[in-house]
Amino acid sequence: MPPSTLASSSKPLSERYLSFAEREELAILHAQALGAREIARRMGRSASTISRELRRNAATRSRGMEYRAINAQWHAERAGCRPKPAKLAVNTALRAYVQDRLSGLVVTPGGAAVAGPAVSWKGRRHGPRQHRRWALAWSPEQIAHRLRLDFLHDEVMRISHEAIYQALYIQGRGALRRELSACLRTGRALRVPQARSCGRGKSFVVPEIMISQRPAEAADRAVPGHWEGDLILGLDSSAIGTLVERTTRFTMLLHLPRMANHGVGDRVENGPALAGHGAEAVRDSIGRTITTLPEQLRRSLTWDQGAEMAQHARLKVDTGLHVYFCDPHSPWQRGTNENTNGLLRQYFPKGTDLSAHSTDDLAAVALALNSRPRKTLGWRTPAEAFDERLRTVQTAVATTN
Repeated sequence: MPPSTLASSSKPLSERYLSFAEREELAILHAQALGAREIARRMGRSASTISRELRRNAATRSRGMEYRAINAQWHAERAGCRPKPAKLAVNTALRAYVQDRLSGLVVTPGGAAVAGPAVSWKGRRHGPRQHRRWALAWSPEQIAHRLRLDFLHDEVMRISHEAIYQALYIQGRGALRRELSACLRTGRALRVPQARSCGRGKSFVVPEIMISQRPAEAADRAVPGHWEGDLILGLDSSAIGTLVERTTRFTMLLHLPRMANHGVGDRVENGPALAGHGAEAVRDSIGRTITTLPEQLRRSLTWDQGAEMAQHARLKVDTGLHVYFCDPHSPWQRGTNENTNGLLRQYFPKGTDLSAHSTDDLAAVALALNSRPRKTLGWRTPAEAFDERLRTVQTAVATTN
């Protein structure tokens, strides 16, 4: 009987898989005693693909590892049949191990169980500032890799993290109850497709202004004038903007007062950002602050992908400041600014109303921070280092004139 892939009604085979013709060529080359790498080179395939094919689909009835194309095709088609029973559905020991690591009880050092908050399963993700179910809550990846250590020589006790996710989110896969998804870190009741999460981003961020396009002189801190910025947030959507110069660690704070109608009446959809740190307010505040410096000391600004920088193009036109954006969820790409924000929390703790501070208050805090000696500057202060750079720029301008 010919292979099913040769039938006229069969679907075209994906190039990802070996075809029957390729298996015939492989059988001929293997019979010539060629190695897997040489066969792969001649066939234009990966060496691991050839090695795996020879190992998995060889004819073993003759007690050897002979490779025949027709037998290999039969093995491949049988392995590709769907649906298959889920591994967690047929292996009770493996299922018990996975369930215990996902939803097992939290215990004290003495071994006593701690129930935690009583949270009922509602079939959807927990809301913000809500209690979560207490459990061991290992991630599927942690479970999959720990199995190899706990059952070193037991190949039956193996499962991939993707199989655990599918058992949680695809009920047809069986084995795990859907409510166990509440024990995952995200607590999502529905899985977010990877393509959707990767494509999620800000429409105003384009590849040409990503941090990878920032000049090399900004990365090595050799040339002053490259800044990092961010917002520190407080109670009731209050905020303060921060600008830190990468070479000297000189800090400037942006006063972002609330607008007059903040907290009065219902919020208007797509209305102005009454909290004071919308795109227009941040743009104007940066513009007022940064233009007090010579042009040579405002070369670039690196920010995260927050919506407050949606008007970065207008900011560049107004100030000549080139704006670059970090990759999503990569705060270390603005490490100088993140460190400075931590220092500022001594004056502006989390959970406090930052709108209570005036422009003079911010100037005083910035002065205090810029007057601290820094180890990275040879125990000079940021103010001294920045003043030195400023004098150098002014001297160069005067000489040119």
